Amino acid sequence: MNSWIFFPILVWTVFWKGFALWTAAHKNHKVWFVVLLIVNTFGILEIIYLFWIAKKNWGDVKRILEKIFVPKKR
Repeated sequence: MNSWIFFPILVWTVFWKGFALWTAAHKNHKVWFVVLLIVNTFGILEIIYLFWIAKKNWGDVKRILEKIFVPKKR
């Protein structure tokens, strides 16, 4: 696979998997945590979990992205 397509897929998958695993851990959803950890669906199962099971919204995603990419003012 060409690296120019691999890297965006990797970033996409790692972001959604990390956010879903973090949410499952904080909500004490043990079964979901294990399923999300083992099954790789390129972010699809993670997005389903976040928005329909954990009841997250786009504002939550935006806050996470801002914490990652927007530098804090000192």
